[in-house]
Amino acid sequence: MGCVHRKDLGLLALRAAVGGVLFGHGTQKLFGWFGGGGLEGTAQAMEHMGFKPGGQSALAAGLGEAGGGALLVAGLATPVAGAVVAGTMAGAISVHFPHGFFVTKGGYEYPALLGVCGLAIGLAGPGRYSLDHLTGHALDRSWLGAAAFAAAAAGAVMVVSKRERGVREAASAAMEAEPE
Repeated sequence: MGCVHRKDLGLLALRAAVGGVLFGHGTQKLFGWFGGGGLEGTAQAMEHMGFKPGGQSALAAGLGEAGGGALLVAGLATPVAGAVVAGTMAGAISVHFPHGFFVTKGGYEYPALLGVCGLAIGLAGPGRYSLDHLTGHALDRSWLGAAAFAAAAAGAVMVVSKRERGVREAASAAMEAEPE
């Protein structure tokens, strides 16, 4: 066995930490593990946050987090995993954005950090200690990364824009319904 490469160990540690956290959050949404609401509870929460339909939104968020997280941990299809994580976290950022940056005030600090970490890992690559390395980087190609990031960005823009329109419409309807 060759010498241990510090950069590769660092990427493994980063992938394991970020991917593990995301996998846990995704399984809360999908299966109710770790005290999560499962699909039904998450769907209700998603509706309340303005993501409609809530069931589809819950499934997409859960799969994005659990699937993207699992792929990051494994170091498989790393550019796609990074893109999925970044796109999924864009939706979470949109919910927390009105509260400012810091999580102590309900801000977007945490999902932004996870999204940027996913983006950075997707761009940097998984390192030597990964399934991508073992498979000769068959799913770790520049064109695949570019396509995945473009698709994730387009999807995030569509989902966040639809949510923002719905939130504005609901606020407008609530104001019109208030007695003067």
